[in-house]
Amino acid sequence: MRKPHRLIAFALLGILTFSVPSYGWFTFGHMAVAFVAYQKLTPQQRDRVDVLLRLNPDLPNWLALVPPNTSKEDERLMIFMIAATWPDRIKEDSHYTDDSQVDGGNTPNGQPSNSQNIGYADLFKHKYWHFKDLPFTQDGTPLHPAPVPNAETQINVFRSVLASNKSDALKSYDLAWLLHLVGDVHQPLHCTARFGKTHPKGDAGGNFVKLCSPPCRDNLHAFWDGLPGDSQSVVDAINAAKLLAPADNALAAKLTTKVWINESFGLAKKFVYVTPIGLGAGPFTITPAYEQTARKIANERVALAGARLGKILNKELK
Repeated sequence: MRKPHRLIAFALLGILTFSVPSYGWFTFGHMAVAFVAYQKLTPQQRDRVDVLLRLNPDLPNWLALVPPNTSKEDERLMIFMIAATWPDRIKEDSHYTDDSQVDGGNTPNGQPSNSQNIGYADLFKHKYWHFKDLPFTQDGTPLHPAPVPNAETQINVFRSVLASNKSDALKSYDLAWLLHLVGDVHQPLHCTARFGKTHPKGDAGGNFVKLCSPPCRDNLHAFWDGLPGDSQSVVDAINAAKLLAPADNALAAKLTTKVWINESFGLAKKFVYVTPIGLGAGPFTITPAYEQTARKIANERVALAGARLGKILNKELK
């Protein structure tokens, strides 16, 4: 979800305690993506990611979220899953700040810090890394291109570092971000902004489109973020992810970031901004038929994101 402007986060496992106005699936969804990916990893890569993620300064808090009497192997899995939520966790960490004051930190301001990749010494939240909003309009409103840097640029940077001989300290930082952002860009509203008369600068991935019950969510983006689930239990996330249908093998083999973003953009135009979602800011009432279709798409995207993430780590992580 993104905060008022950009809510980011897979809502599959809300083990975190921050407020939920803006995350790419909620926590639950990001954990589900990571669970699927972990099942794909070779034993060697499971060892490798465990070494890297244990360098994260938030590790003690992650371990506190692991249920008592968890086996060592399951603890490694859960650390991997929780790590996928870390880029959202830092939004509520007082040690981290916005490096841009544009749109509440959700739009880069053209400073070198916007695209730096320096590891854990970087105490900026980088909210604009969580999405790339491709623009479209349904009423002829002029469009503006997605700002840079964004989710696409950063995923590509992080993949490059993980495949390189850079330090483990930097790879640890980049791995946590990659786990998260791959999930984010498979959420259709992390790759889309609708421009219209009521939102001439875009609707921030549906954050400015109001909904009313039933069910009641603050906005369209949050509704889509929460489709995979919103439990705060890592065990619930594991159980839900086990029920997901496997991703299509041909689609899972597509490992180009731009392809994923274009897929999400196409899904948003075809399935998100359709009846009962009309022009303007709403409020609109979600129908059972809309929710059923949306939930199916969300689950497919979670499974696909996890399958692709697993392939990338097996193939590229050194």
